[in-house]
Amino acid sequence: MKKKIKAFAAVALAGVLALGIAGCSGGGDAASSDGGDGGAAPAADGGSLRFMTGGESGTYYAYGNVLAQYATNGDYGLDVTALAGNGSQANIEALQDGDSDIAFCQSDVLAYAYDGTNLFEGAPYEDFSVVADLYQEQVQIVTCDPSIKSVEDLKGKTVSVGAANSGVYFNAVDILGVYGIELSAEGSADFEPVYQSFADSADSLKDGKIDAAFIVAGAPTTAITDLSTTKDTYLVSLDQAHIDELLASNPYYSEATIPAETYGTEGPVETVSVGAVIIANNSVSEDSIYNLTKSIFDGQQDNADAHAKYNELVLEDAAAITSVPYHPGAAKYYEEQGVTAGE
Repeated sequence: MKKKIKAFAAVALAGVLALGIAGCSGGGDAASSDGGDGGAAPAADGGSLRFMTGGESGTYYAYGNVLAQYATNGDYGLDVTALAGNGSQANIEALQDGDSDIAFCQSDVLAYAYDGTNLFEGAPYEDFSVVADLYQEQVQIVTCDPSIKSVEDLKGKTVSVGAANSGVYFNAVDILGVYGIELSAEGSADFEPVYQSFADSADSLKDGKIDAAFIVAGAPTTAITDLSTTKDTYLVSLDQAHIDELLASNPYYSEATIPAETYGTEGPVETVSVGAVIIANNSVSEDSIYNLTKSIFDGQQDNADAHAKYNELVLEDAAAITSVPYHPGAAKYYEEQGVTAGE
């Protein structure tokens, strides 16, 4: 089933998001006073952290800037610089290459890296650990074609499946697979795949160059809200039988609903999600990651005013990743709150 995004609602929502980002620096004064209660320990590495987020039209970038500014402006002994990134795989590679200290990553992709599967087939990377699982990233199938009402309707169409070998690409492989639609490294006999970023996918939809796109990000996503200001835009729901089949075969997904008010759709959109996780290079000091983790939770109320996804932060969920170990600094913080990380 498709759900149309009402353009007037999307315009209003885009304005709210812009105000939230513009207001991040203004929220820093409050962060300084609130963070002072924490008694943050001085970090042996000086507390300077390069934070690889995501593309500027995605949720990683917006959320990451809110988080970085709060941690830096507060009394945590940290200087966190948010950097635009190119997705989960590239973010892990940035950690591996020494170009970043902490990064956003999908929960499925971090497991691929640690285990040496899919994106990291035969080349596992284990020199990183988990800081926090912050919120859920919904798989959003977006189209401007009202005739595309279900996943099956993607057959014979031109569809963006994310950047080549990205986390989005493998999400598309999984979802299309349960519907019997083939997608592999060789392409597809069932439809024409193209490999684009969120922003490029939105531009291609606007220009009529593609029929639909997979976007995996926390809803609301800027690329979608911006698109809906100029084009009639629809989200395609997954049906329950195929959701159940996907969950039975893949432990990284959760069932998810995008409420109607998120985009102003005519009804809720049924889909699946993966976790949006902050990971750290194991070389980052325990003190720095402890202080970072503390700042994430200290700032929950203030930061929710700057970015709505902060409302989804739950202590127990943040500590619940089991596929990769937690950084000692993060584990220490959770233990102080009565939660054992990784269980």
